[in-house]
Amino acid sequence: MKHSYWGNIEQDWAGFSSDITFSNPFFNKQNVEVFLGEEFDEDGEEIDEPPTESRLDNFAATYQQFLNHIDTHIEQIQSKAFERYLKLYAHYYENPEKSGEPALNINSIAKHNEYIKEIIYLRVPDDDAIKLSIRYQIDTEHGLEFRFENGQIAAIGGIAET
Repeated sequence: MKHSYWGNIEQDWAGFSSDITFSNPFFNKQNVEVFLGEEFDEDGEEIDEPPTESRLDNFAATYQQFLNHIDTHIEQIQSKAFERYLKLYAHYYENPEKSGEPALNINSIAKHNEYIKEIIYLRVPDDDAIKLSIRYQIDTEHGLEFRFENGQIAAIGGIAET
């Protein structure tokens, strides 16, 4: 299938992707896949029908809007990821008695940013929604996923939790 914005649409390892990839200098990896639609349906079955032309048009508008405000979104990711670290992880990783390791001394957004630079992929699951998945160096088992809805972070969790 071919789309005017997305180019060739093909089934990939985690759903449908296209010729369009995502890059941003904040992240270590460039040209990561952009998946179009969800990977699984409500019953947990893999979706094997590509999105319709109309949905692809809506996904394109959503993605372009996301890119138009990417600097703000990256700042939001950095800030919210650091807040999540302080809330869920700092009590362990900043306390050598608990972790058995020297404290990481992550006391600023800038220091924490080094742990969130490994992007895995980006997904446009719905109209007006973007999911950005990161291999989180603090918690590689769960990772970090940010769900944007209408240009704002709506949810933060482990990968596939948002």
